[in-house]
Amino acid sequence: MAAEEESRNMEKGDLEAVKKLQDGYQTIRKEMSKAIIGQEKVLEELLISIFAKGHCLLIGVPGLAKTLIISTLAETLSLSFNRIQFTPDLMPSDITGTEVIQEDKTTGERKFHFLKGPIFANVILADEINRTPPKTQAALLESMQEHQVTAGGMCHVLEEPFFVLATQNPIEQEGTYPLPEAQLDRFMFNVLVDYPDKEEEYDIMRLTTAPQEIKVGPVMGREEILALQDIVRRVPIAEHVVRFAMTLARATRVTKEEAFPFIKEWLSWGAGPRASQYMILGGKARAVLHGRSYVSTDDIVAVAHPVLRHRLITNFNAEAEGITKDHIIDRLIESIPRKGEALQGVS
Repeated sequence: MAAEEESRNMEKGDLEAVKKLQDGYQTIRKEMSKAIIGQEKVLEELLISIFAKGHCLLIGVPGLAKTLIISTLAETLSLSFNRIQFTPDLMPSDITGTEVIQEDKTTGERKFHFLKGPIFANVILADEINRTPPKTQAALLESMQEHQVTAGGMCHVLEEPFFVLATQNPIEQEGTYPLPEAQLDRFMFNVLVDYPDKEEEYDIMRLTTAPQEIKVGPVMGREEILALQDIVRRVPIAEHVVRFAMTLARATRVTKEEAFPFIKEWLSWGAGPRASQYMILGGKARAVLHGRSYVSTDDIVAVAHPVLRHRLITNFNAEAEGITKDHIIDRLIESIPRKGEALQGVS
């Protein structure tokens, strides 16, 4: 069944929700433009990950408004927000919380009481996440995957929706602790925040040096976001689009026969099944944000770079030739056919 035909099977309420989500997306972008100049692609990828229930890692040099983008987004979505500044002396309990002894003044009885840490919010900004040791980085793993915190043998469930939006500086390596592959894989997207173009930078100079105070208002509430996340998962997707996403991920695995010669030449490790899942979920969210109730291969292509770039490990050959992960992903996309008929024989 074609994707357009499958989309007709969605309930009328779902189709109305798709329209509502698209309208909300445009309103969010308009509201955020009051404080953020440019960075349209970054904002779209952030919203895609949020509506697909994923986490984001933003990588960019200092001064590109990574922190401001995340805090402003939390304001427009009317969600609770906490910023955690990662430093070498940060401890796991500084993130998750700790148990303290409290005395009941009426009975004199002493009990352990759990004091929640900053992880208990809807949107978590993990600022400069690679500046803290692995022990503290690992404190995020359970929260990101299970949406809960375990302390003193008790599980504390985090309120939904829950997102970790982390930032990382790519140019400073002294005093940093690179994230292990297992933790990188928990992030749905690796978003590159680039320099603004000339006109955008001019507008930034005018906006940030003026006396007026910039305020953004809430556009979408918690219950609306949860409902729209559910709608995204119900968006139909054709078999050939699923196979296209799966083929992209499988073609990066150097030990498999599906891998192209240039993959075996430039990569030492490829992407796992989670990459395919995130490309499909990201494709669904992008389709809805663009007002469509079905997913096309163009949606998969649009999210392939942020999904794959932190899941590929280049080897010495690629580094020696100046080949980046994005170059490899570009060539991979060009090498795989998008037609449903051509993909039928791909395993």
